[in-house]
Amino acid sequence: MTDGRLIIGTRRYSSWSLRGWLPVRLAKLDVEEVVIPLAGGGTSAIKGRTPSDLVPYLEHRGARVWESLAICEYCAEQAPGLWPEDRAARAHARSIAAEMHAGFRDLRSTMPMNLGRNASVAVTTGCRADIDRIEAILREARAAHGGPFLFGSIFGNADAMYAPVVARLLSYQPDLGADALAYCNSVRAHPLVAAWYEAAAAEPKEWLLTKYEGI
Repeated sequence: MTDGRLIIGTRRYSSWSLRGWLPVRLAKLDVEEVVIPLAGGGTSAIKGRTPSDLVPYLEHRGARVWESLAICEYCAEQAPGLWPEDRAARAHARSIAAEMHAGFRDLRSTMPMNLGRNASVAVTTGCRADIDRIEAILREARAAHGGPFLFGSIFGNADAMYAPVVARLLSYQPDLGADALAYCNSVRAHPLVAAWYEAAAAEPKEWLLTKYEGI
């Protein structure tokens, strides 16, 4: 018997599910995964299944946790290494994680996450500004802590929050600096991220959405 369950949406599309799933797996929580196919632009398939009618949602040993950033914090209580040990670095990591949680709306709308996509898209002015800010965040963190991830050699909560943006940048191929591209490649090669991609590729074709696939 497991210690709970993690409800996520379609792996191909659900960026927030990826942000919740990664810390749960990094913390090695023994929970069942429940995947709910997304309907696209709505929450009808999820309604009533989670407190917020959104994914991800974690139940673990009596705790009920929703919102990806809250799941990151909960998992860090089980595995403190998910945030940097140093106080100043930990504050930095939490700040950029929160910035990702709350911002970059132009990028999100211009480049919806689709792990099966590999094509360019017209980059709006707002989207380009978002990308530029993300590149600055990546450069600063990696320069301060040596990479290959944001805070050194350990893939942690901050990286989990940025992993879906990495997926977008790799899918839509906007112009990126060498440092940002190196970071994207490091994240993509992480075993957990690779496992997510593999599971996404194995999802039923019936889960594909016209809104994102043009089918």
